[in-house]
Amino acid sequence: MQAMKNRWLIALSAISIHLSIGGAYAYSVYTTPVSEQMGWTPTQVTIAFTIMMALAGSSAALFGKFVEKNGPRKSAILAGVLFGLGQAGSGIAIAIDSLPFFLLSYGVASGLGLGIGYISPVSTLVKWFPDRRGLATGLAVLGFGTGALITAPVAANLMTAIGISNTFYVLGAAYFVFIILGASYIAPPPEGWVPASMKQNMASGNKVYKKDLQQLTSKEAVKTKRFWLLWTMMLINTTAGIMMISVASPMAQEVVGLSAVGAATMVGLMGVFNGGGRLGWATASDYIGRPNVFLIFFVIQAVAFFMLPITTNIILFQLLILLVVSCYGGGFSNLPAFIGDLFGTKQLGAIHGYLLTTWSLGGVFGPMIVSQIRARTDSYTAVFYVFLALILLALVVSILMKLDIKKTERDLKQQQEKEAVNY
Repeated sequence: MQAMKNRWLIALSAISIHLSIGGAYAYSVYTTPVSEQMGWTPTQVTIAFTIMMALAGSSAALFGKFVEKNGPRKSAILAGVLFGLGQAGSGIAIAIDSLPFFLLSYGVASGLGLGIGYISPVSTLVKWFPDRRGLATGLAVLGFGTGALITAPVAANLMTAIGISNTFYVLGAAYFVFIILGASYIAPPPEGWVPASMKQNMASGNKVYKKDLQQLTSKEAVKTKRFWLLWTMMLINTTAGIMMISVASPMAQEVVGLSAVGAATMVGLMGVFNGGGRLGWATASDYIGRPNVFLIFFVIQAVAFFMLPITTNIILFQLLILLVVSCYGGGFSNLPAFIGDLFGTKQLGAIHGYLLTTWSLGGVFGPMIVSQIRARTDSYTAVFYVFLALILLALVVSILMKLDIKKTERDLKQQQEKEAVNY
């Protein structure tokens, strides 16, 4: 029965789930209206988003094994319930004028649903697309990045038309429906399944498919050097990207004199590059390999952070920022496929969850580093050099990753040869 499922509809189901939970990133459209109507300070209102982001990565790690044990359908349904209730509950919080309940609904419930919903379809997609891992996961994560672009104007218009509480009710119900629709079709393929085209290519020798390095459990994976190398790469890439997203507008206005309107346009383009980078870099990785893509990320960003403090050209300055943001998005879309390459698909969801702790940490470290340095130096110049050093460290780590992969391949080959001789 599972073999009869269309893998492209599986991908569409994953996109439906990610589009819905990605709507959480449109939070900025609520900040001012909620603050003005309720009398809560913007800082108080923003705490809900901070809680949600902190829980997103940590809940992905906490519930990774739950996803593996119960499968993508049950996990996505749980995510739909939590996320839908969290959004609708935010409307109740507005109606009863309760900031604590708002923080509990939008922050805690939505954050838990976001983390579980993010990883639920990914390991399944990797199994359905052994020949196009990067493309498949790139499509899903593109959906996540696009969710905010769709939700922002919809939420803004709804708040004007029907009020804030009703907007949360409507969107909460819509998110729940779309997540449940995606969950109703998604399922893993039969054990050992490969697409017919891949079988034909392998039989004819027209195309060589690289095998997964090893098939490891999450406990085994975290004991390897390459897990922590990948964790470090993701932490630095995520921290740099979130830092840039958090201050891009005031940074561009201060450093190169970009106008407020121009900065707003650039922020819109950042969303395009973030989403486009998720699909573009993930697709490229199917051809040039995930280790090489991460190596390219850090070379691009090293050049960008070196150039930013000495660039006076407005267009070039914006282009450098957009390139950093595209690498940020590309890191998330390449991560699931890279995990499959390194550790196999046995417990990909659980391993993915552990590595997404970098999402939560990057969300804290990025804005904190830039705000502290800016406050102490009254300039963004030192920020660029600090992140240049971090990116150079990540570049070294990515080289060590390639060396570790080659060493592991040699060791495994020697082990297989010894076993063959003994047999």
